[in-house]
Amino acid sequence: MPPADDAPLAPLVGRFPSARVAVLGDLILDRYVAGHAARLSPEAPIPVLRPSARHAVLGGAANVAANVAALGAEVTLIGLVGPDPGAAELRRLLAARPLIRPVLIERAERVTSVKTRFLSGAHQLLRLDEEQTDPAGPEATIALCAAIEAALAEAAVLVLSDYAKGVLSDPVLAHALAAAARAGRLVVADPKRADFRAYRGVSVLTPNEAELTIAARRGLPDDAAVAAAAAAALAATEGTAVLVTRSERGMALVSRDGPPLFLPARAREVADVSGAGDTVVATLAAALAAGAELAEAARLANLAAGLAVAKRGTATVAAAELLGALHLEDVLAEEDKIVAGPDAAARVAAWRARGLRVGFANGCFDLIHPGHVRLLREARAACDRLVVALNSDASVRRLKGPTRPVQSEAARATVMASLAPVDLVTSFDEDTPLALIRALRPDVLVKGSDYTMDQVVGGELVAGWGGRVLLVDLAEGHSTSATIRRMGHS
Repeated sequence: MPPADDAPLAPLVGRFPSARVAVLGDLILDRYVAGHAARLSPEAPIPVLRPSARHAVLGGAANVAANVAALGAEVTLIGLVGPDPGAAELRRLLAARPLIRPVLIERAERVTSVKTRFLSGAHQLLRLDEEQTDPAGPEATIALCAAIEAALAEAAVLVLSDYAKGVLSDPVLAHALAAAARAGRLVVADPKRADFRAYRGVSVLTPNEAELTIAARRGLPDDAAVAAAAAAALAATEGTAVLVTRSERGMALVSRDGPPLFLPARAREVADVSGAGDTVVATLAAALAAGAELAEAARLANLAAGLAVAKRGTATVAAAELLGALHLEDVLAEEDKIVAGPDAAARVAAWRARGLRVGFANGCFDLIHPGHVRLLREARAACDRLVVALNSDASVRRLKGPTRPVQSEAARATVMASLAPVDLVTSFDEDTPLALIRALRPDVLVKGSDYTMDQVVGGELVAGWGGRVLLVDLAEGHSTSATIRRMGHS
C-alpha cells in the first residue's frame, strides 16, 4: 500500500496541463553510440568498439524541459547554442515535443555542448565531451535577459538549470533572479557553484548531497548533518527551502516553515542515475506551478526520481507513470471517488498505466433503483475499474424537464460513490458524454439493453480504439420516471 501522504498527489498530477514553467540553463545534446567490444586494440590496451546503434536525446537544461513536457505542462526553454550540427540536432529533438517552446540563442563564438557516450552492452567505455564553458558574452547576455523577461510574463515558475557551461554567468543569474522577484515568480535552482550565495533570491535550491558536502566544506555522515548543511545553504540563499537529493537515501527538505522532512527513496530498482536530478527539478517545478504545496511537490519529485533511475540513459517520466506508481485507488474513500473531469482523466491514466481495463457508464441516475444496481454490477464485472458519469443538474433539466432532477448532482454523486461496483464518479454538463468519452478513452462502454448499438453515444469511438460496447439486460418494472409517477400518486 502506498504511503498515506500519496493521497493528495494524483489530483496535482491532473493539474499539470495548466502549469507553465520556464527553464533557463545549459543545453546539452546527449549522444549514445552502442555496439560490441570483443577484443582489445593492438595499438593500446583499450577495447575496440563495433557500433551497431546510435541515438541522441535532450540533456542538461533541455532534459529538464523534456521532463516538464512529459508531465503534460508547457515549458519555455532558454539557452545558448553554436552554429553547428549539435544545435541542429537539438532543434530537431525539440521540434518533436510540442509542449516545449525553445528559445535557442545562437552565437557564432559558441559551441553547442555535446556529450557522446560509447557503450558495450550495459557498460560505458568512454565519454567524449565537446563543450565550451566560457561565460556568455555581452550580446548573448542581452539576448538571454530579454528572453527571460518574456518567458516570465507567462510562466509561474522559473528553473535555473546550471551545468557550469557558461549560460548562468553572474550578470544573467542576477538578472534572472531580479526579474523573477519583480514578476512574483517562484525560482527553482539546480546549482553547480560551490558558493550558494550566488543563488541568493531563489525560492528552492536543489543540490545533491555531494554538492551540499562541497558547499559545507565538511562531511555529512547522517541526517542531522545534512539538515544542518541545508539550513546553512538556506541562510545563504535567503530562500524558502532547500531540497537535497541523496540517491539511495531519498531526499531531505529543509524549509523556513517547519522541521526537516526526510523522504525515503521510492526506487524499486536502479539502472542508471544519469538525468535523475533533472527529473527531480522538473517535477518539483511543474508541481509548484500547478499549485502544489512545497512538501507535496517534493514527494512527487521523490517518486519521479525513483521512476527515472529505473531507466537506462537520460530519460523522462510521464504523468501516467507517476499516477500508475501511486496506486491511489487502493486507498480511496467514498468521497475521494468523486472527481472533476481533468482529475478523472488523471485517475484513468493511472489505471491504464497499470494495465487495468476501464469501463464507462453514464446517465442521470436520479433515483437509484434495482435496474441501475444490476447495470452497474454487470458493468463492473466486464472491467477492472468502472467510471460513472452523471449528467449535471442543468443537463438533466434540458433532457427531462424543469422538475428534474429530484436529487441534486452532489446528492446523486454521493449515492453513486457509495455503491461497491463504482470506482469513480464524475459529471458532464453537455447533453451527451461524448467529450468525456474522448478524454477518458474507456475500454468498455456500458448501456442498458433498451438501447441499440447504433444509439449508444460514443460507441463508434470506443470500437475504433479497440474497445467494446456492452448492453446490459435491465431488471423489468424499474425506471426512475415510473418511480416518480408513483410518488406523485401516493
